[in-house]
Amino acid sequence: MSRINSRAEMEAFVRSAELGSFSAAARELGQTPSAISKFVKRLEQRLGVRLLQRTTRNLSLTPEGAQLLRRLRGILDEMETAESEIAGSDEPRGRLQMIVGVGFGMRQFLPVLPGFRARYPQVQVDLRIEDRVADLVREGLDLAVSILPLHDPSLAVRKLCDVRRVICASPAYLASHGMPRTPIELQSHNCITIQGVASASAWPFNGEERRIQVRGSITVNNVAALLHLAIAGEGIVRLNEMVAGEALRNGLLVPVLRSAYDGERAALTAAFPE
Repeated sequence: MSRINSRAEMEAFVRSAELGSFSAAARELGQTPSAISKFVKRLEQRLGVRLLQRTTRNLSLTPEGAQLLRRLRGILDEMETAESEIAGSDEPRGRLQMIVGVGFGMRQFLPVLPGFRARYPQVQVDLRIEDRVADLVREGLDLAVSILPLHDPSLAVRKLCDVRRVICASPAYLASHGMPRTPIELQSHNCITIQGVASASAWPFNGEERRIQVRGSITVNNVAALLHLAIAGEGIVRLNEMVAGEALRNGLLVPVLRSAYDGERAALTAAFPE
């Protein structure tokens, strides 16, 4: 079956039929009269019918041409409307599927999400807040923001900032159990750690030169729980500043071993499929 596969042919036919001449259509469309005539002739050949009757003075529609004109006017109007809607709006739209770490998600991202939604109401956010390395391609995700290391070469990775970690505890815990003066004293304290991460219970001092193996009566699976328990006075924790920053500023937590612990840094990155 024949198809009209050129917008130029459609526009040439419609404007020639409406204006009654190839010359008038050519002026409006920025073409030459001969080019407009060729577009219409090519369309007629493809469809196998004559659409316009030519005379030396004007053009007139055949019955087939009149039928096609009614259809093509609607098609071109729809195309122009769609283009105007898209070109006339720079506002992002669509579905954003993303995964963010618990610390960044709960303490940094969620507080600004309402402002983002107010600014970009056409964006639908599908948010997962989890501390894990996701397979973005397999899971159909657009973006991952995390301090966890990524080793997938198919992803584009952008560093957002460096995040420092801090060892801290509540004033109530320290008043009851004492402030550790040296790293080794941590081994006599209740240190709350993350489950399933080998390095979570080996806290580094003097850069990476020395690691103290800590232990405690509680382990949890995310940093939000770690923060909650620390504020509740259950023990000493090692948290990044995104999570602990507000509690430290408000005095709910205080730094521990500040002179011995130089605040190891981790890169917060945004990763997305290229």
